[in-house]
Amino acid sequence: MRKTSKKRIPLLTVMALVIIGISTLPSISPATGSSIDPRADQILRKMCNYLGSLQQFSVHTQNTLEDTLDSGHRVDFDIAAKVVVSRPNKLRAERSGDLVDQIFFYDGKTLTLYNPSDKVYATEPAPGTIEEMFNFTRESLGLIIPIADLVYRNSYPLLMQNVTLATVIGKSVIDGVTCDHLLFSRPGVAFQVWVADDGQPLPYKYVVTDTATYARLSVTTVMNDWNIEPAADDTRFSFVPPKGVKQIAFMPF
Repeated sequence: MRKTSKKRIPLLTVMALVIIGISTLPSISPATGSSIDPRADQILRKMCNYLGSLQQFSVHTQNTLEDTLDSGHRVDFDIAAKVVVSRPNKLRAERSGDLVDQIFFYDGKTLTLYNPSDKVYATEPAPGTIEEMFNFTRESLGLIIPIADLVYRNSYPLLMQNVTLATVIGKSVIDGVTCDHLLFSRPGVAFQVWVADDGQPLPYKYVVTDTATYARLSVTTVMNDWNIEPAADDTRFSFVPPKGVKQIAFMPF
């Protein structure tokens, strides 16, 4: 039974301004007039295939969202997140920072957004897979999950859609891990990804830039503490309201 209230959970809609350029592309189209470095394409494909093959994993992320004030000055907002995934239909994301203090639960049947500091939560019925849930939360609720683009099982064709430039920039060290630094571009959006060059081809940094506007704002995500065998029993993904917590409604996007 769902209670209603004038108070509503705030969603992190600012993140959609950049990431939505990748996440909402509806179909796969071949790039025309493209300059694709086969090595960059191969590294990205290997990374996507590996992530898609993992039944479970957890990762810590540090997300920086660029924005501009009315004065024209750029400001950055930081959000830390702990994400746990158990395929095909369970995900938990704990997010805290400048704009949000929330825990997201998805158990294959429902999704719940819990604000511990406000002692409120909202719950919605959800589709039966992680990929369908991502689409639902984005399109119906305006909610973007950190690194959602990389969690899709079919992330390679999603990322490569309409890409006209793919190149290897060089080597970088992210949190002590030597990575291949890749750059990809499509009309309106550019993204960079840093992939470990040895061992498990995991991403350690991901930057999405809105190139369609003069400001060219970006969302930067740095990833660490990857664990491909996390403790992920079903209870971790189900929300049990603590005493004194109030159920309210999601804010429409």
